[in-house]
Amino acid sequence: MDRRRLGALAGIVGPPICVAVSVVEGWLRPGYDSRSMYGSELALGPRGIIQIVNFVVFGILMLLFARGIAAEFPQGKASRWGPRLLAVSGICWIGGGLFVMDPQVLSVPLAQFSWHGWLHVLFGVPLSYTLPISCFVFLRRFREDGNWSALARWTLTAGVLSAALFVVLKVIVYSIRLAPGNALAPWGGLIQRLAFFIWIGWQFTVAVRLHALTSERSRAISS
Repeated sequence: MDRRRLGALAGIVGPPICVAVSVVEGWLRPGYDSRSMYGSELALGPRGIIQIVNFVVFGILMLLFARGIAAEFPQGKASRWGPRLLAVSGICWIGGGLFVMDPQVLSVPLAQFSWHGWLHVLFGVPLSYTLPISCFVFLRRFREDGNWSALARWTLTAGVLSAALFVVLKVIVYSIRLAPGNALAPWGGLIQRLAFFIWIGWQFTVAVRLHALTSERSRAISS
């Protein structure tokens, strides 16, 4: 299968599966509060394997999506750093899934983190940078490429919103460490989900456009 088509299909399938599994698991997990608790906390406990697999599968699909985007943009703006940021993000999703977080991580001193807790942070934290930055990298290309210009405004919106929400999330995380039980603490999970889901929604629309362009070229060649 063509790299573009395979990447587009991976980018279309991955986001709804990742979101659906996370949302449904949050609903079904006893004692889980999606407003205050983070997505990675679903990887803990006897049913944690579901979220672990969810993260790993999404990461693998993102790597395929990155390959498809690299084939779509072999040169010019975003041809290097765009796919690279997507690939790094995919690796981070896989690592964040394989190495689960420590329970009650925000209330545990850093010196008491487990080895897998540290690795989870090592893979997880870069996502708050690579995801929004990737939007701004592709924005430069989309504004000048007629095939992609329709997504320029949404790309800018997704980049700004995800970046702003990740900043708010960092403020919440640090505020909890400094003053547990503060007014911001109950909203960390919701802010995290909004940041990730906005970016995942952007990825989905880019994948849909890539699939449409690939299909148009295939029809043109066959005719």
